[in-house]
Amino acid sequence: MPMTTANKLTLFRIALIPVFLVMAYWDFPGHRYAALGVFILASLTDLLDGYIARHYNQISDFGKFADPLADKCLVMAALCVLVDGGEFFGWLLAIVLLREFAVSGMRLVAVEKGRVIAAALSGKVKTAATMVCICLLIFGVPGWLNLTCQGIILLTTVYSGIEYFVKNRDVFREKT
Repeated sequence: MPMTTANKLTLFRIALIPVFLVMAYWDFPGHRYAALGVFILASLTDLLDGYIARHYNQISDFGKFADPLADKCLVMAALCVLVDGGEFFGWLLAIVLLREFAVSGMRLVAVEKGRVIAAALSGKVKTAATMVCICLLIFGVPGWLNLTCQGIILLTTVYSGIEYFVKNRDVFREKT
């Protein structure tokens, strides 16, 4: 497998996850801002690797697998940090995880039937909104804005999850 620029950026994003966690938990002056900077950098690599993959025809099976996995791992790491700090509801993290596992499971069933379920616009909006809201939460926002961000994450997560299942419900039909 040739290592494309897009795949290198995905691997870089994965490598930034432990760096983010160290910055988030290592108690030194400005550690939250350092963690925020790493999170923003990692989030920007998501935009960049997708653009490069599409624009320069660097789409690969590795990228199809690793890119969404890197996104999920980055987001889950950040949400766990926020739950640990009392800045994000644990039950909401459970809903986010449930949606991710459910959609991934549905995609596995679809693959077994020879079908690929592409990312829907609502899923892309969910990812972008979640990453922006996480940035605000890491930065530290007043209570009302914290709750607004959590509400946005909840709504986009639930809506996109429901949309994936409604649009692809035929994946679960048994052949007779």
